[in-house]
Amino acid sequence: MVNPIQLNDRQEKILEIVKKHEPITGENIAEMLNVTRAALRPDLAVLTMSGYLEAKPRVGYTFKSEGVESAMRRVLNQYRVKDIQSLPVIMKESCSIYDAIVTLFIEDTGSIFVVDENKYLSGIVSRKDFLKTTIGQADIHKVPVSVIMTRMPNIVTAALDETVVAAIKKIVEHEVDSLPVVKSRIEDEEEKLEVVGKISKTNIARLFLDLAANKTKEV
Repeated sequence: MVNPIQLNDRQEKILEIVKKHEPITGENIAEMLNVTRAALRPDLAVLTMSGYLEAKPRVGYTFKSEGVESAMRRVLNQYRVKDIQSLPVIMKESCSIYDAIVTLFIEDTGSIFVVDENKYLSGIVSRKDFLKTTIGQADIHKVPVSVIMTRMPNIVTAALDETVVAAIKKIVEHEVDSLPVVKSRIEDEEEKLEVVGKISKTNIARLFLDLAANKTKEV
């Protein structure tokens, strides 16, 4: 993976000047920065080609907000789910609701992925599911977690090579906190899903923090 373009200090200053004074000529920008027009030309070229600025003949430079959005989209599209995923919390269908609740708090997670006897994804339980159950009359020590879980095929999943942007879209559209990251396998002509990771709002927030701190990952 190639690192996205990182703006230097002068390029950042140029953007701020254009935002405040647009449209503005290259000569005026150079004067404000106390440099020659020739010295500024490479920076203006980078900002224009990257989509941050638009150069208009006889008018000057203007700021393109959609260029910034496009640049952000290009950066995020370089990342795949496998680049930022974390370890999933997994339990068997036969585990009790009580054990699942204990695991939820020990692991400090929002959801638990449930697997069948062959270790393939069969369901998912969230904090809301546990809350509903404990408010009711169920014996959480005896009732298996499979009774309250959301079952396949009503589970939204993510693939290892899926873009982070696609995963974010799923999380937002389906209003969930996390997605199981899965590998597809065919057994007896039926698709089975092996849980290999998790992508959550926390993973995405950490990616944004790393990008803001210029700690982009090179693969």
